[in-house]
Amino acid sequence: DATIVAACTAHGIEAILTRTDHLSGSDRLAEAVDLLDLADDEVVVNVQGDEPLIEAAVIDSVAQKLLDFGSNPSSVQVSTCCVAIDSIADYTNPNVVKVVADGQGLAINFSRAPTPFFRDGWDASTASFKALPSPAPLRHIGIYGYRAGFLRQFPKFAPAPNELAESLEQLRVMWHGHRIALVQAEKAPHAGVDTPEDLARIRQWFAAHHVSAT
Repeated sequence: DATIVAACTAHGIEAILTRTDHLSGSDRLAEAVDLLDLADDEVVVNVQGDEPLIEAAVIDSVAQKLLDFGSNPSSVQVSTCCVAIDSIADYTNPNVVKVVADGQGLAINFSRAPTPFFRDGWDASTASFKALPSPAPLRHIGIYGYRAGFLRQFPKFAPAPNELAESLEQLRVMWHGHRIALVQAEKAPHAGVDTPEDLARIRQWFAAHHVSAT
């Protein structure tokens, strides 16, 4: 949006304007890497605009995780972040996306459903969970690192059936045979901005910490 470009320009931040017809953030990034003429092995981190309080250390760790795998096209081409879930409310909330990792720290599933399903914590009499599994389930944090070459391929991938059902574009990556490396953060990030009330809360945080909200 041109207003975002104008805001970036006012603060001395380089910005580029992409088309309005992209189906996902990853599709938009694919255009951006071409506009910037990035080499295929460059690492790109997608930080959502509605996460103004995400910590720089999280951004750096997602980029570093991808660098750790090297630039070989056959290696892991995508990285993301997660944090332990500490409440049953978050575990069962479909707006809190869960991720399951394998022994190498690579994602094997993302879902809005409680996953892994804690069979022994399920109370059939109340149709609810009475406890969380141990180790704790993981909440996905929506920040991604990519190799630029992979981003150029992504728009060519057909949407995956489970992606459409869950409305989670990262499932398209896995459906087409690619792996996603996980970084586990020590603490959950500040809540993002999804409503006018969220925006008011963030502006209050900015004011309390003497940060300009313009």
